[in-house]
Amino acid sequence: MDNHNYLTIAENAVQKAKAAGAALAEAYLLSSKELLIEVRRQEVETMKLAADRGLGLRIINHGRVGFAYTTELNESGLARVVSQALANSAIAEPDQFYTLPEITGTYPELAIYDPAIRAATVEHKIDLALAMERAAKAFDARIKVIESAAYQDAEVAVSVVNSLGLQAWYKSAYCGLYLSLVAGEGEDSQTGFAMKYSLQLADLDPAFIGRQAAERAVRMLGAKPVNSQRATVVLDPYVAAGFLGLLAPALSGEAVQKGRSLFAGKVGQKVASPPVTVVDDGRLPGGIAAAPFDGEGVPTAETVLIKDGVLQGFLHNTYTAAREGVRSTGNGVRGSFKSTPEVGTTNFFIRPGQVSSEQIIKDVERGLYVTEVLGMHTANPISGDFSLGAAGLWIENGQFTRPVRGVAIAGNIMDLLGSVDAVGNDLEFFGGKGSPTLRIASMALSGS
Repeated sequence: MDNHNYLTIAENAVQKAKAAGAALAEAYLLSSKELLIEVRRQEVETMKLAADRGLGLRIINHGRVGFAYTTELNESGLARVVSQALANSAIAEPDQFYTLPEITGTYPELAIYDPAIRAATVEHKIDLALAMERAAKAFDARIKVIESAAYQDAEVAVSVVNSLGLQAWYKSAYCGLYLSLVAGEGEDSQTGFAMKYSLQLADLDPAFIGRQAAERAVRMLGAKPVNSQRATVVLDPYVAAGFLGLLAPALSGEAVQKGRSLFAGKVGQKVASPPVTVVDDGRLPGGIAAAPFDGEGVPTAETVLIKDGVLQGFLHNTYTAAREGVRSTGNGVRGSFKSTPEVGTTNFFIRPGQVSSEQIIKDVERGLYVTEVLGMHTANPISGDFSLGAAGLWIENGQFTRPVRGVAIAGNIMDLLGSVDAVGNDLEFFGGKGSPTLRIASMALSGS
C-alpha cells in the first residue's frame, strides 16, 4: 500500500466515527516490517521476519475518550472499531483536557528512509553479521564464545488523520548490528559487546563492531575489586546513556502532573552542574527515533530540558500540554496502533562538550572508568536513588592501569548530575538515547 491508500483508510475511519456521533475522532494507522538475523559459528541460527498492520481509533465526546483498534481495514472492520470506540467512551470518566491537535503549519523534511535497506538482499545482511563475528574471533585467540551476533532492520509507515483537518504520513527505516561475546583465559572469563544502529545501511561497519566487542572483553581479563574509597568516576557513553534513561520518565509532563517526578516544581532551578545540557530532538539528523510528527500528528521539535544545569521544562503530548496550559512538544509517543499516545522521549541525549574523552581521562589522578553497570533496572526513577554493581578500568595518573570488577556505586541521580565536572565531545547513541563521556568529580566506591 502507498501513502494515498493509508490516508484514505484513516480518513474513512474518521468519517465513520463522525457520522456515528463522535465529536472528535482520530485514526492512527501503522504498518511495520522487522527482520532479525542471528548467526553463530558462521552459520545462520535464526531468521525472523515479522509484519504488523492495524489502525487505532480514538474518539472524544464531552471530554470522554474511547479507544479501540483493529487489524481489519475493510469497511466492516472499520465499522466495528468505530462502534467499539464509541461504546468505550460512554463508560469513561470525563476530563476537560482531552482534545486533538489542530495543525496548520508544515512538517520538517527529514532523511529517515534509506531505500538501500530494503534493496539489500537477505544474503548481504547475513554477510554483515558473519563478517562481524569473524572480525571478533580474529581479534584475539582468547575470544571463546559468541553469545549473540545479529543483524536487524525495520521499516514503518505511519498515517494520522483527525476530524480537525489533520492529515499526515511518513515512512522510515533503520538497521543495526549487535554483538556480545566472552573472552577467556584460564579460569577467568569476561564479556564484551558492541552495537551500531543507523538510518543508513552504508553506516554499518561489521569489522569495527566485531573488533570493538572483542577488545572490550579482552581488556577486562584479570579484573579484580579495588578497596572501598571515594574517587573520580568516568562514565563511558553507554553507561552514561543508561543513567540518562533514569531521567527520561522524570522529565515528562505526565510524571510531574501525577506527582512522580523528582524535577517537579524545579523549573528555572539548578538541577545539574553547568556542563550538563539535556535535549530531546525528534527531528535530529541521523537520529534513530527521528520523525516529522509524533503519534498525534504534532510536528516534532528540539526541546532543551536542562540547559547549562538549569531545568527549562518538560516533555508534553496534547493532553498534558492542555493541563499545563502550554503547547505540546511533539512527544506523544505510541508503542503501536494498539495504544493511545503517552508522553515519551525521541532522540534523547546529553549535548557534547568541547573536550576529548582521552583528555578527560588524562586529567584523572585516581579513579574508575566505568564501562559496565549491573542492576540499572533496580534504580528508583521517582526518588533517583541507585545502587549498582560496576566494572571498568582503574585510572592512575591519567593512564589505564588494570581492569576492575566487583565494586558497587551508589547515590542519587541528582547528586551525580550535580557532580559532573567534564563532558566529552564523543556523543554516541544507543538506539534513541545518547551521551558523551561524563566525568564525576567524586563518588563512593564500595569494593574489597
